[in-house]
Order: sequence, then structure tokens, then C-alpha cells
Amino acid sequence: MRGVLAVHGGAGRLRKYLLESRRELEEGLRDALQAGVSELASGSALDAVEVAVKVLESAGVFNAGKGAALNACGQVELDAGIMFGKDLSFGAVAAQRYTWNAVSLARKVMELTDHVLLVGSGADELAKRLGMEPHPGPTERAKRLYEELLEAVRRGEHDLWRKNRELLPLPPGDTVGAVALDSDGNLAAATSTGGISLKLPGRVGDTPIPGAGVYAENGVVAISATGVGELIARYLAAFRVAELVRRGEPLGEALERVVSGMTAFFGRRNTVGLIALDARGVYGEATNCRVFLRGVAKPGELVRVGILAEERVSD
Repeated sequence: MRGVLAVHGGAGRLRKYLLESRRELEEGLRDALQAGVSELASGSALDAVEVAVKVLESAGVFNAGKGAALNACGQVELDAGIMFGKDLSFGAVAAQRYTWNAVSLARKVMELTDHVLLVGSGADELAKRLGMEPHPGPTERAKRLYEELLEAVRRGEHDLWRKNRELLPLPPGDTVGAVALDSDGNLAAATSTGGISLKLPGRVGDTPIPGAGVYAENGVVAISATGVGELIARYLAAFRVAELVRRGEPLGEALERVVSGMTAFFGRRNTVGLIALDARGVYGEATNCRVFLRGVAKPGELVRVGILAEERVSD
């Protein structure tokens, strides 16, 4: 077993930005895969997913880390979660503002504290005490999107958070994530996000919740989710996949069942994308979105990436 790594850069509707930035997005996925696979060759699955997600956070073109979307007050707030399947170790941060490298801060929570989740100022204080690099501030793209959405709200063209209509009329956020299996059979998963544009300050989605946006368990599966966090969290999408795989269902069928079940339950598409690896290193993916940024790599093999959902990258 040589190991395998998969990453994603979000899922959602087809937008002009995605087509204009396709080359940058593909390069970002490839860079993350190459860095993660290099780490996988000498380290563990946990090291690989952290490194891969950190590269995606630093790229500035995904809705995570340096490229994160802004909340309703024009602030960057980041969520991240990381899980090691060997002993179900888990660490997460939410509504964190200080450092762009949220996934590494989440790992510090896992390894240096007795907790599994730190939020807000508590997470910020830990990042400062550890000397982590501060967030450089919103990108021009994030600021431009923020102003465009605010103007749409002012014109009455953007009905925000209306329960009886589209729950989230915005395209799902481009959350990033990674799953890995190492040569020792250890599974790991990590997910990081800037959340959905114009979210209320303090909002926490599925990303830092084990069993919702991220899950890893040796002998079963590693999963990273992207999409509408409120729905993924309510459906516990990652854990549902894990339970199906645990009962013997093939990974691909389990992923498709959960995505189709979530689509039917909430009655809407463009809400979820899942990447996963099972205990044998079989890669699987499923989404109800038109766009699904993801890729797969193994040591010594070509990196494969896809931007649209129909561009399959599975084995």
C-alpha cells in the first residue's frame, strides 16, 4: 500500500468566476496534491491532509484561508476541522479571525489542548500564543464579491436567510478539504472554509463538526464535505456515509445514496459535494452540484483534477 490522497476546492453552481479562473483553480488543486503526496511519502495521512489543505488555504483563489469570503460585517471568519482515523483524534476551530492557516490551528487544538473545538476569541488567542502568521486581510476578489452582494441586498434582489424561500440563495462556499490513506493504513481528513458570503458574525457551518463536514476512521473511511453547511450539518452527511461503508456498502454507492438522500430530503440541488477514501484506498466522490473542484493523486502517478462534476477523476 503506497497511499493515496484526494482534495477538493468546493462545489456549487457554475459561475463566471469559475470559468475565468479555471487555470488558477486547477493549479491550486495540483499544487495541493503534489505537496500532500510528497508529505505522504515520508509522513502520515494526518500530515498529508494538513499540508494539502494548507496549500489550498494559501492559494487565495479558494474560499478558505487567504481567499475567504466575508461575513455580513465585512470580516474574515474561518472554520476548520481535522481528524485522524487511527484513534479518532479530532481538532477544530470556528469563527476564527487571527490566522489564515486555520487547518494547522485546528491540528494544534487536537494535539496541544484537552479540547476538540475552540471558537472565536479563544481560537484567536491560541493562534497568537503559538506565533501563527496573521491573516493578511481580504483579497480584492472577496471584497468585490462582498460589495456586489451588499448592493444586491439594497436593491431587493438578494433575499438573505429567508426560511420560506431558498435557504441560502448564494452559491455554496468553495470550502477546501483533503482525505488521505498512508502506507500504514491510517486514514485522515481535513476541511477548511471561509463560510458563506454575508453570513452572520459567529456563524459556524459543518466544517468543524465531526460527522458533518469531516470524518475519518481507520478500517472504514475518510470523508471531506463541501456545500451548504447548515444542510450538511443537519444531515450529518459524512457520518451517514461512514455508517453505510461500515455495514459493507461499496464506497461509491454509499456516497451516491447519501447525496441523493440529502437532495430529496431538503428538496434542492447545489448543496453538497463529498470526496472520500475507504480502507483499501478506493477513491469515491458524489455531488448534486454542477461544479465540483477536486483531484486525486498517488505517489509516483500523475495528478488528476476536475472542475466540473462530469469530469470524472475516479479510478
